[in-house]
Amino acid sequence: MAKFDVSVVGELNLDLILYGLPRQLEFDREHLAQDLSMTLGSSSAIFTHNLALLGNKVGFSSSIGNDPLGEICLQRLGESGANVDGVRCFPGKKTGLTVILPSGAERYILTYPGTMFETRYEDLDLGYVLDARHFHLSSYYLHRALRPRIAELFHAAKKAGLTTSLDTNDDPENLWADDLLPVLNHVDVLLPNEREASRIARTEDAARAADILTEKVPLLVIKRGKQGAIARRGKERFVSAPVEVEMVDPVGAGDSFDAGFIHQFIRGAGIEECLNYGNLAGALSTTRAGGTEAFRDVAYRERFLRKRWGASPSSR
Repeated sequence: MAKFDVSVVGELNLDLILYGLPRQLEFDREHLAQDLSMTLGSSSAIFTHNLALLGNKVGFSSSIGNDPLGEICLQRLGESGANVDGVRCFPGKKTGLTVILPSGAERYILTYPGTMFETRYEDLDLGYVLDARHFHLSSYYLHRALRPRIAELFHAAKKAGLTTSLDTNDDPENLWADDLLPVLNHVDVLLPNEREASRIARTEDAARAADILTEKVPLLVIKRGKQGAIARRGKERFVSAPVEVEMVDPVGAGDSFDAGFIHQFIRGAGIEECLNYGNLAGALSTTRAGGTEAFRDVAYRERFLRKRWGASPSSR
């Protein structure tokens, strides 16, 4: 019997979010923020944190530096109940940090990668990584040292009997190289947003992108923000409307969607149910600052989910 429901390999850093800045920033001017939040960041860690708080056993493999930022990351992630034994500390290295500057519905994202560029295939404990029912990886393009062997990692997961999922997230270099294609041969669920799907498929037409990617993975799930989400399985198409909430902060909404979707997927739920729960989890995350804070408030999280889902999240 597997130790974990889900095993995650990915990056680990904090998000420093500055709110209320002017829409146009000028060089050599001191711009004053109206508020500040420091929360657990990085797509992989937000996914892991929120998936664990939905009632799943999650093992996390990553890297940090031996600095205070790394210690805070481990503490925040560990508080969710996720197992962090797979996180490796690199002496003399620095933990990454992302600075987010929201501007209306859009945002500037500034990342110092730190150790997320350092993790290699050889640094992973494959016995730990593969001791699960499902394998997930986020931020494909940020794993510079691991990237040449990510296809091998997914192949190992499939060979060990795990189902798999991938959220590529953005490519900071905007190259969207073809080395992703061999990875997709071993991916069961691909979870891009509309822009990412179009970049991966090399087309500006979102519908055409869905057609192309559907031919490469068994299940394609495209996040569409305020328009909800769609899924494609072969010629079958599934649509899920967004959950209406008063949005405070969109940071981490896509990663939280992934957590909600995979929470239901590993339980054998139908695709529509997975989509609906993904939208619900994504909406929950936007009601507090940062991608994890709404999940960390136990009473608030349970009340939000029960009101809109009608049962304890871990029971569905």
